[in-house]
Amino acid sequence: MLLSVVLLLVLLAALRWLWMELTVSPHHFPPLVPGFLHFIHSDFPSHFLSLAQKYGPLYRLHLGMQEVVVLNSKKAIEEAFMKKWIDFSGRPQTFTIQLVSNDSQDLSLGDYTPLWKAHRKLARSALLYVQNSMEPLVGQMVQDLCKKLLAQAGSPVSISEEFSMFTCSIICFLSFGEKRKSSVQEINSCIEELMIAWDCWQVQILNFLPFLRFFPNPGLRKLRQIIKKRDGIVQKQLRWHKETMVEGQTRDLTDYMLQKLREQGEGQGQLSEGHVHMALVDFFIGGTETTASTLTWAVAFLLHHPEIQRRLQEELDQELGPGFSGSPPNYQDRARFPLLNATITEVLRLRPAAPLALPHCTKQPSSICGFDIPKDTIIIPNIFGAHHDDSVWAQPYDFRPDRFLEPELSPSGIPFSCGARVCLGEALARLELFLILAHLLQAFTLLPVIEGSHNLPSLKPTFGSNIKAQDFQVRLLPRLE
Repeated sequence: MLLSVVLLLVLLAALRWLWMELTVSPHHFPPLVPGFLHFIHSDFPSHFLSLAQKYGPLYRLHLGMQEVVVLNSKKAIEEAFMKKWIDFSGRPQTFTIQLVSNDSQDLSLGDYTPLWKAHRKLARSALLYVQNSMEPLVGQMVQDLCKKLLAQAGSPVSISEEFSMFTCSIICFLSFGEKRKSSVQEINSCIEELMIAWDCWQVQILNFLPFLRFFPNPGLRKLRQIIKKRDGIVQKQLRWHKETMVEGQTRDLTDYMLQKLREQGEGQGQLSEGHVHMALVDFFIGGTETTASTLTWAVAFLLHHPEIQRRLQEELDQELGPGFSGSPPNYQDRARFPLLNATITEVLRLRPAAPLALPHCTKQPSSICGFDIPKDTIIIPNIFGAHHDDSVWAQPYDFRPDRFLEPELSPSGIPFSCGARVCLGEALARLELFLILAHLLQAFTLLPVIEGSHNLPSLKPTFGSNIKAQDFQVRLLPRLE
């Protein structure tokens, strides 16, 4: 049966291609890449980039029965999402997006509408409200993390697990005022399970081959179970906040958004508690694994480049002093640490947390780089491809922080995307990256578990919604004061 389906798809794709070749069109569409089985590739970003080297930075291709346009250059991405942002501000409402977003109530996955604009404004104002308390909170939690790691000094540490729990703890406290380890572990585990289940090929293929939705699917069943678990955790917190909320007191992001909801009143076309629910889900998904993955990559690259680590420690020592007795880093003074800033920028370039961001959809006919783009076209921005474009970056696959020490001479990346749908958590992510790496390198020297280049962590990325490093351990050697 599967063979028959594949042969039918081949025939349909061939007929479609022949029809398009024989039909004279007044439009100038991007070049079409042959084939329709591109979805079988496990490394979409690298595959898309390799196609760009043959077909150009902008092209069309078929993912099963779905035609999409892929943007592989910063120029094309910025033209679409910044210069013509209103044309490309939509979000395709695919099967899995509707499933995960509770019927499009999600902020990241919701389509561009007046209600979505109100939803984003609510989430943005909530983050701005807690912004003043972010640095003291993150700074204190980083110091606590370093003290915890000091107790494990010299022993192998699974650094990705530490970073994952740490970033989840920050979002837990900002969102729920919650610090209990058991609660953080429950939420962190749920987020990890959700992202793994969503990335599963058994689930993703349903977007490209819709008829498969009618067959039994263990991956889809598991995803539904995790979504139910996720929603149960958030609903429990919402109930508790509504029961204990005091007028005029705002304890956290949840309180802030619930109070704003009360102020707006009820009525058709208004934000609902479901929107608050999904904004909180977005804070966790966007603020936990993405930042943890970037921090893990930073450690991996520094293990491969001990000379960069040494120079970073010299920079920190000169400004703050070494070890735990040195002055704590201050994000407001980050300009005093050009190499650390350059290193963070280079990690974000090489390993953007969301390598394909999220797909966009055209709200009206438009164009990119001279090519016509019809309405309702799905647009995939290949951030990874734009960051590895050899026409823009010298030695694009090499870890070279020095390229950013003269920012006026260096191109800039777009690791948090750009335009109307730029990541809301960018400010918090940059704060965490700076403070964690500064504290960590001031207090410890990062070493492989066993000396020798063959024991270094793999730099081969694992692609999915996030770009993750393969699990590895690191030894943390306390620095002399």
